[in-house]
Amino acid sequence: MRVRALVAGLSTVAVLATGCGELDAQLSTGDSSDKASKPGSASISDARKKLAKLQVKGRAPRTGFDRDKFGPSWADVDRNGCDTRNDILKRDLEDETFKSGTHDCIVLTGTLKDPYSGKTIKFKRGQDTSTAVQIDHLIPLSDAWQKGAQQWSATKRKEFANDPLNLQATDGPLNGQKSDSDAATWLPPLKSYRCTYIARQIDVKAKYDVWVTAAEKSAMETILDDC
Repeated sequence: MRVRALVAGLSTVAVLATGCGELDAQLSTGDSSDKASKPGSASISDARKKLAKLQVKGRAPRTGFDRDKFGPSWADVDRNGCDTRNDILKRDLEDETFKSGTHDCIVLTGTLKDPYSGKTIKFKRGQDTSTAVQIDHLIPLSDAWQKGAQQWSATKRKEFANDPLNLQATDGPLNGQKSDSDAATWLPPLKSYRCTYIARQIDVKAKYDVWVTAAEKSAMETILDDC
């Protein structure tokens, strides 16, 4: 039996059923099941409390933003021998195959049940095919830069960019559509996933002390009201 990376864990949806506050710990263990589940009432209550405590401020200028300010793309921050992108693919895909001789660190193929769209997407590693499945930062790096990350240390920015709590494998074109949007301007097309999506965003923001704009907070509250 192959050993999964430390970040391999419960699906983000199944984790939310136990409470948003436990997401960070539980994304590291277990299996990926019940992807379509909605967070429970305790999770929504927890999300509301955390949202109420977040600072509400306007965006800082985007001046100075560079992807490199968050460290090299997909670093091996947990030192398990696999880069973060492959760790997340291993966590979120099903029926994966791996490149031989890599200790199951390079995912060659797999199937994604995309939580953002509800589509089933076949992943195949390759120059022309890998982009079909991309890794989304739930809180985009550029957005975080404008809401507090400019003042962070390089170490904290690198941790943020590679934190499994803030990462989700998803449909490539949809990820491009989202770009660096926050909850006020973009939400997953699959409405049944929006509660989970917003609860996870709030958990990430609370963990790293990323502020929200007034419009973003209002959008989040609207989603939580419908959960």
